[in-house]
Amino acid sequence: MKKQRKDESRRDFLKKSVNGLAGLAVLPTVLGTESQAEPQGEKKKSKFITRKLGKTGLELPVVSMGVMNSNSPNLVRDALDAGIVLLDTAHGYQRGRNEEMIGEVVKDRPRDSYMIATKVEGTPLDRKTGLFTKEAKAGPFLEKFKTSLQRLGMDYVEILYLHSVVKREAVLYDEYMNAMLKLKKEGSVRFIGVSTHSNEPEVIRAAVDSKVYDVVLTAYNFRQPHLAELEKEIARAVKAGLGIVAMKTQAGVYWDRERQHQINMKAALKWALQNKNIHTAIPGFTTFDQLQEDISVLEDLTLTPQEQEDLELGRKYGMKGLYCRQCGTCLAQCDKDIDVPTMMRSYMYAYGYRNLAAAKETLSAVDLSNVPCSHCSACKVDCAMGFDVKERIEDIARLKSVPDDFVV
Repeated sequence: MKKQRKDESRRDFLKKSVNGLAGLAVLPTVLGTESQAEPQGEKKKSKFITRKLGKTGLELPVVSMGVMNSNSPNLVRDALDAGIVLLDTAHGYQRGRNEEMIGEVVKDRPRDSYMIATKVEGTPLDRKTGLFTKEAKAGPFLEKFKTSLQRLGMDYVEILYLHSVVKREAVLYDEYMNAMLKLKKEGSVRFIGVSTHSNEPEVIRAAVDSKVYDVVLTAYNFRQPHLAELEKEIARAVKAGLGIVAMKTQAGVYWDRERQHQINMKAALKWALQNKNIHTAIPGFTTFDQLQEDISVLEDLTLTPQEQEDLELGRKYGMKGLYCRQCGTCLAQCDKDIDVPTMMRSYMYAYGYRNLAAAKETLSAVDLSNVPCSHCSACKVDCAMGFDVKERIEDIARLKSVPDDFVV
């Protein structure tokens, strides 16, 4: 019975997506920075909102797919069939299985019917300073990207990001910037960019100043306390011709660790896309129902009064949520020198995304050999998001001792 219900859910989704497919049929001819596919013939067809990704000229639906948390080929296949064009992955997602799965899904599809963005981290990186060490060379970076292409079964990808940078110096690091330019010149990459989970305004400013990058993938959601500064830099980047892709739009998915109060994800996605400087977003849906919900956003970005009220739910009831803005102000406050932002990100992956593999992999970068928080009578960290940092660190640190094959 369970399999039958799942199959019926998928069939229902595909039926509801027919109009969306009809609307996307005209995407290659859409012009302008924001457009809607016009109805054709006697039957009115769904209109998908599209925007141009900066100077790249790529025309994309405002909703793309973040594949990080999905291991379902059928879900990715149905996303493409429903009108999603850009699939976002990374070299490290699911230890490479994410890229392999995408490669299997698209191997028989025309190469011009979809787009791929992947990400490679530069290493070694000092996580506390956010800077690459002098040992960080282009060779390992290029090898990782070569492996990504092999997993995907492709000769090129549309976008390659230098992944998870937090400092200006990292954005402008010659070894990686020149390596990416080399790949672009060779045709292995059409466009290059940087991705950032934290210190976004500085990273975006550096990307603009470089006059090298084409795209920025940035955290952007309704819960960020530094929105005014972030939106100012996003606008500056767009004026300079950069494409802007938004991630973390659902702000941690849940308001609470117990997952009793879910953030209205449709409302959160609409909120992000109402900023026309956000060219597309990459929500990480993992079910057919979530896919259907996100596809519906492609037709209408208007926030209803109820959706606006839902976005205030956490503030109304005093819930802190799971999203950490990764500001790093906690680093200097912790007497035990713990990488608190990385711990909080792992916590969000575990309790918000229910992705224990990603949570454990993120946690692996932190030295928690003796869980030093347990030795502190009181925590001195004054979290910008209001988290009880000591409680969350002691909670998520337990995952470190769980064998990898338990969380794959």
